[in-house]
Amino acid sequence: MTRNLHSVCLALGAILLISSCASTSNAKQENVAATPQVKSVQHGEASWYSIKTNGGTRTASGAKLCNHAPTAAHKTLPMGTKVRVTNQVNGKSEIVTITDRGPYIRGRIIDVTIGSAERLGFAKRGVVPVKVEVLGHIKSQG
Repeated sequence: MTRNLHSVCLALGAILLISSCASTSNAKQENVAATPQVKSVQHGEASWYSIKTNGGTRTASGAKLCNHAPTAAHKTLPMGTKVRVTNQVNGKSEIVTITDRGPYIRGRIIDVTIGSAERLGFAKRGVVPVKVEVLGHIKSQG
């Protein structure tokens, strides 16, 4: 009986191993298909804003402003555009969605939420040089 139990355990282990390998390769293929493509790059300064500094939760897109959401304000990019903001001082980056308009101070190209500024490591500093990459998706052939 011990030998039968050992055989059953080996068979179950093999099934689990095979199924986990199959799902891993599918996940890798899905990630490759959804890889964002950089459409354009901008360099300048970023600052942060919050519900308090914005004077409320209303944004130009109609979306509610949340201090910790990965969202941002840009002067010209269409609402809903995804961009990767990279802090040029420490190399940290985050993908945010454009939901608002601004900033309106010369030299600044993007305002991120205070939560994004914290994750990017510049909330205490206030303003930092950044690279902003406008993202799109590679269209899969199929």
